[in-house]
Amino acid sequence: QGERKGTNKYYPPDFDPAKHGSLNKYHHSHPLRERARKLSQGILVIRFEMPFNIWCDGCQNHIGMGVRYNAEKKKVGNYYTTPVYRFRMKCHLCVNYIELQTDPGNCDYVIVSGARRKEERWDPGDSAQVLPTTPEQRERLALDPMFRLEHGVTDRGVLERATPTLTRLQEAQDAWKDDFGLNSRLRRRFREEKKTLREEEEEAAALRARAGLSIPLLREEEEDRRLAALLTLRAPDSYEEKQRLKRSEISQRSWFAPGT
Repeated sequence: QGERKGTNKYYPPDFDPAKHGSLNKYHHSHPLRERARKLSQGILVIRFEMPFNIWCDGCQNHIGMGVRYNAEKKKVGNYYTTPVYRFRMKCHLCVNYIELQTDPGNCDYVIVSGARRKEERWDPGDSAQVLPTTPEQRERLALDPMFRLEHGVTDRGVLERATPTLTRLQEAQDAWKDDFGLNSRLRRRFREEKKTLREEEEEAAALRARAGLSIPLLREEEEDRRLAALLTLRAPDSYEEKQRLKRSEISQRSWFAPGT
Protein backbone atom coordinates (compact mmCIF):
# COMPACT_ATOMS: atom_id res chain seq x y z
CA GLN A 1 0.00 0.00 0.00
CA GLY A 2 1.47 3.33 -1.08
CA GLU A 3 1.95 6.27 1.23
CA ARG A 4 0.30 9.65 0.78
CA LYS A 5 3.61 11.21 -0.21
CA GLY A 6 6.49 9.60 -1.95
CA THR A 7 9.66 9.15 0.06
CA ASN A 8 12.06 8.76 -2.85
CA LYS A 9 14.56 11.60 -3.14
CA TYR A 10 16.86 12.44 -6.00
CA TYR A 11 20.52 12.79 -5.03
CA PRO A 12 22.58 14.69 -7.61
CA PRO A 13 25.86 13.16 -8.76
CA ASP A 14 27.91 15.84 -7.00
CA PHE A 15 26.10 15.33 -3.69
CA ASP A 16 28.55 14.47 -0.90
CA PRO A 17 27.02 13.46 2.47
CA ALA A 18 30.18 14.35 4.33
CA LYS A 19 30.26 17.81 2.77
CA HIS A 20 26.58 18.72 2.41
CA GLY A 21 24.98 16.65 5.19
CA SER A 22 21.46 16.80 3.75
CA LEU A 23 19.61 17.70 0.58
CA ASN A 24 18.28 20.86 2.22
CA LYS A 25 21.78 22.15 2.78
CA TYR A 26 22.75 21.10 -0.73
CA HIS A 27 19.88 23.15 -2.22
CA HIS A 28 20.43 25.96 0.33
CA SER A 29 16.79 25.68 1.44
CA HIS A 30 15.03 25.32 4.77
CA PRO A 31 12.99 22.18 5.60
CA LEU A 32 9.93 24.39 6.19
CA ARG A 33 10.25 25.98 2.74
CA GLU A 34 8.15 29.17 2.39
CA ARG A 35 7.05 29.07 6.02
CA ALA A 36 10.61 29.94 7.07
CA ARG A 37 11.19 32.80 4.63
CA LYS A 38 11.31 35.31 7.54
CA LEU A 39 13.00 33.05 10.05
CA SER A 40 16.00 35.37 10.18
CA GLN A 41 13.69 38.00 11.69
CA GLY A 42 12.36 35.50 14.23
CA ILE A 43 9.08 35.05 12.31
CA LEU A 44 7.58 31.68 11.43
CA VAL A 45 4.46 31.35 9.26
CA ILE A 46 1.96 29.02 10.88
CA ARG A 47 -1.70 28.04 10.44
CA PHE A 48 -3.55 30.05 13.09
CA GLU A 49 -7.15 29.56 14.20
CA MET A 50 -9.12 32.52 15.52
CA PRO A 51 -9.64 31.87 19.26
CA PHE A 52 -12.82 33.98 19.64
CA ASN A 53 -15.30 36.11 17.69
CA ILE A 54 -13.99 39.50 16.58
CA TRP A 55 -14.96 42.54 14.49
CA CYS A 56 -12.43 43.64 11.86
CA ASP A 57 -11.50 47.34 12.12
CA GLY A 58 -10.85 47.57 8.38
CA CYS A 59 -14.11 46.27 6.87
CA GLN A 60 -16.24 46.14 10.06
CA ASN A 61 -17.16 42.53 9.24
CA HIS A 62 -17.62 39.79 11.77
CA ILE A 63 -14.97 37.05 11.87
CA GLY A 64 -16.09 33.94 13.70
CA MET A 65 -14.16 31.80 16.11
CA GLY A 66 -12.34 28.98 14.31
CA VAL A 67 -11.58 30.83 11.05
CA ARG A 68 -8.06 29.92 9.98
CA TYR A 69 -5.31 32.17 8.65
CA ASN A 70 -1.69 31.99 7.60
CA ALA A 71 -0.21 34.01 10.45
CA GLU A 72 3.28 35.26 11.21
CA LYS A 73 4.29 33.99 14.64
CA LYS A 74 6.90 35.90 16.61
CA LYS A 75 8.12 35.78 20.21
CA VAL A 76 7.77 39.20 21.88
CA GLY A 77 8.54 38.47 25.54
CA ASN A 78 8.10 36.19 28.52
CA TYR A 79 5.62 35.78 31.33
CA TYR A 80 7.91 34.37 34.00
CA THR A 81 9.28 31.37 32.07
CA THR A 82 6.40 31.12 29.57
CA PRO A 83 7.08 32.76 26.18
CA VAL A 84 4.60 35.32 24.86
CA TYR A 85 3.87 35.04 21.12
CA ARG A 86 2.32 37.53 18.74
CA PHE A 87 0.40 36.52 15.60
CA ARG A 88 -0.05 38.81 12.61
CA MET A 89 -2.49 37.91 9.84
CA LYS A 90 -4.34 39.61 7.00
CA CYS A 91 -8.14 39.77 7.02
CA HIS A 92 -9.61 37.58 4.29
CA LEU A 93 -12.26 40.24 3.53
CA CYS A 94 -10.06 43.36 3.24
CA VAL A 95 -6.45 44.55 3.34
CA ASN A 96 -6.44 45.16 7.10
CA TYR A 97 -3.91 43.31 9.27
CA ILE A 98 -4.91 41.85 12.62
CA GLU A 99 -2.47 41.23 15.47
CA LEU A 100 -3.19 38.99 18.46
CA GLN A 101 -0.97 38.13 21.41
CA THR A 102 -0.99 35.34 23.96
CA ASP A 103 -1.79 36.19 27.59
CA PRO A 104 -0.41 33.32 29.71
CA GLY A 105 -1.32 35.06 32.97
CA ASN A 106 -5.04 34.87 32.17
CA CYS A 107 -4.88 31.81 29.88
CA ASP A 108 -6.30 33.89 27.04
CA TYR A 109 -5.50 35.93 23.93
CA VAL A 110 -5.53 39.72 23.65
CA ILE A 111 -5.99 41.83 20.52
CA VAL A 112 -3.06 44.16 19.85
CA SER A 113 -4.40 45.97 16.80
CA GLY A 114 -6.64 45.68 13.76
CA ALA A 115 -9.78 44.30 15.43
CA ARG A 116 -11.97 44.41 18.51
CA ARG A 117 -13.30 41.48 20.44
CA LYS A 118 -16.96 40.54 20.44
CA GLU A 119 -17.76 40.61 24.13
CA GLU A 120 -18.97 37.14 25.10
CA ARG A 121 -16.79 36.57 28.14
CA TRP A 122 -18.13 35.34 31.47
CA ASP A 123 -16.88 35.09 35.02
CA PRO A 124 -15.73 31.56 35.93
CA GLY A 125 -16.84 32.20 39.50
CA ASP A 126 -20.48 32.50 38.34
CA SER A 127 -20.44 28.87 37.19
CA ALA A 128 -18.77 27.60 40.39
CA GLN A 129 -15.52 26.76 38.60
CA VAL A 130 -12.27 26.36 40.51
CA LEU A 131 -10.28 29.52 39.87
CA PRO A 132 -6.48 29.33 39.51
CA THR A 133 -4.40 30.82 42.27
CA THR A 134 -2.99 34.22 41.35
CA PRO A 135 0.76 34.95 41.77
CA GLU A 136 -0.01 37.32 44.67
CA GLN A 137 -1.96 34.60 46.46
CA ARG A 138 0.79 32.05 45.88
CA GLU A 139 3.38 34.41 47.36
CA ARG A 140 1.16 35.13 50.35
CA LEU A 141 0.49 31.41 50.86
CA ALA A 142 4.24 30.81 51.01
CA LEU A 143 4.97 33.64 53.48
CA ASP A 144 1.84 34.06 55.64
CA PRO A 145 0.92 31.00 57.80
CA MET A 146 -2.38 32.55 58.96
CA PHE A 147 -3.48 33.27 55.39
CA ARG A 148 -2.52 29.70 54.44
CA LEU A 149 -4.67 28.37 57.31
CA GLU A 150 -7.64 30.56 56.33
CA HIS A 151 -7.24 29.56 52.70
CA GLY A 152 -7.29 25.87 53.65
CA VAL A 153 -10.42 26.32 55.79
CA THR A 154 -12.18 28.11 52.91
CA ASP A 155 -11.21 25.35 50.47
CA ARG A 156 -12.54 22.67 52.83
CA GLY A 157 -15.84 24.58 53.16
CA VAL A 158 -16.18 24.78 49.37
CA LEU A 159 -15.46 21.05 49.12
CA GLU A 160 -18.07 20.19 51.76
CA ARG A 161 -20.72 22.27 49.97
CA ALA A 162 -19.87 20.72 46.62
CA THR A 163 -19.71 17.10 47.88
CA PRO A 164 -23.48 16.37 47.55
CA THR A 165 -23.53 17.67 43.99
CA LEU A 166 -20.42 15.72 43.08
CA THR A 167 -21.92 12.58 44.63
CA ARG A 168 -25.12 12.95 42.59
CA LEU A 169 -23.12 13.50 39.42
CA GLN A 170 -21.02 10.42 40.15
CA GLU A 171 -24.12 8.30 40.82
CA ALA A 172 -25.72 9.51 37.61
CA GLN A 173 -22.53 8.72 35.71
CA ASP A 174 -22.34 5.25 37.26
CA ALA A 175 -25.97 4.60 36.30
CA TRP A 176 -25.08 5.12 32.62
CA LYS A 177 -21.99 2.93 32.61
CA ASP A 178 -23.86 -0.25 31.57
CA ASP A 179 -24.89 0.92 28.11
CA PHE A 180 -25.77 -2.58 26.92
CA GLY A 181 -28.04 -3.26 29.91
CA LEU A 182 -29.82 0.10 29.57
CA ASN A 183 -30.31 -0.45 25.86
CA SER A 184 -31.69 -3.96 26.45
CA ARG A 185 -34.19 -2.76 29.07
CA LEU A 186 -35.30 0.10 26.87
CA ARG A 187 -35.83 -2.14 23.85
CA ARG A 188 -37.74 -4.66 26.01
CA ARG A 189 -40.07 -1.93 27.25
CA PHE A 190 -40.62 -0.70 23.70
CA ARG A 191 -41.52 -4.23 22.58
CA GLU A 192 -44.07 -4.58 25.40
CA GLU A 193 -45.63 -1.21 24.63
CA LYS A 194 -45.75 -2.02 20.92
CA LYS A 195 -47.52 -5.32 21.66
CA THR A 196 -50.07 -3.53 23.87
CA LEU A 197 -50.73 -0.90 21.22
CA ARG A 198 -51.21 -3.57 18.55
CA GLU A 199 -53.77 -5.43 20.71
CA GLU A 200 -55.67 -2.20 21.40
CA GLU A 201 -55.74 -1.37 17.69
CA GLU A 202 -57.09 -4.85 16.88
CA GLU A 203 -59.85 -4.51 19.52
CA ALA A 204 -60.79 -1.04 18.22
CA ALA A 205 -60.92 -2.32 14.64
CA ALA A 206 -63.17 -5.23 15.67
CA LEU A 207 -65.51 -2.85 17.57
CA ARG A 208 -65.74 -0.50 14.60
CA ALA A 209 -66.56 -3.44 12.34
CA ARG A 210 -69.37 -4.64 14.66
CA ALA A 211 -70.85 -1.15 15.08
CA GLY A 212 -70.34 -0.10 11.45
CA LEU A 213 -68.29 2.93 12.46
CA SER A 214 -65.69 4.67 10.30
CA ILE A 215 -64.35 7.08 12.93
CA PRO A 216 -61.24 6.46 15.06
CA LEU A 217 -61.93 5.38 18.64
CA LEU A 218 -60.14 6.95 21.57
CA ARG A 219 -58.39 4.88 24.21
CA GLU A 220 -60.60 3.84 27.12
CA GLU A 221 -59.83 5.75 30.31
CA GLU A 222 -60.63 5.01 33.96
CA GLU A 223 -63.12 7.91 34.07
CA ASP A 224 -65.02 6.35 31.17
CA ARG A 225 -65.27 3.05 33.02
CA ARG A 226 -66.55 4.78 36.15
CA LEU A 227 -69.26 6.72 34.28
CA ALA A 228 -70.34 3.63 32.37
CA ALA A 229 -70.79 1.70 35.62
CA LEU A 230 -73.16 4.41 36.94
CA LEU A 231 -75.52 4.20 33.93
CA THR A 232 -78.67 2.02 34.04
CA LEU A 233 -79.09 0.02 30.87
CA ARG A 234 -82.50 -1.04 29.52
CA ALA A 235 -83.72 -2.36 26.20
CA PRO A 236 -85.30 0.28 23.93
CA ASP A 237 -89.07 0.09 23.34
CA SER A 238 -90.26 -1.58 20.16
CA TYR A 239 -92.29 0.21 17.46
CA GLU A 240 -95.54 -1.47 18.51
CA GLU A 241 -95.00 -0.50 22.13
CA LYS A 242 -94.37 3.13 21.18
CA GLN A 243 -97.59 3.19 19.08
CA ARG A 244 -99.61 1.71 21.95
CA LEU A 245 -98.30 4.28 24.41
CA LYS A 246 -99.07 7.11 21.98
CA ARG A 247 -102.70 5.94 21.44
CA SER A 248 -103.22 5.60 25.20
CA GLU A 249 -101.97 9.16 25.70
CA ILE A 250 -104.33 10.51 23.00
CA SER A 251 -107.36 8.68 24.40
CA GLN A 252 -106.79 10.09 27.87
CA ARG A 253 -106.33 13.65 26.64
CA SER A 254 -109.26 16.10 27.05
CA TRP A 255 -111.30 16.90 23.93
CA PHE A 256 -111.61 20.59 24.84
CA ALA A 257 -108.84 23.13 24.88
CA PRO A 258 -107.82 24.44 28.35
CA GLY A 259 -109.88 27.44 29.51
CA THR A 260 -112.98 26.69 27.39
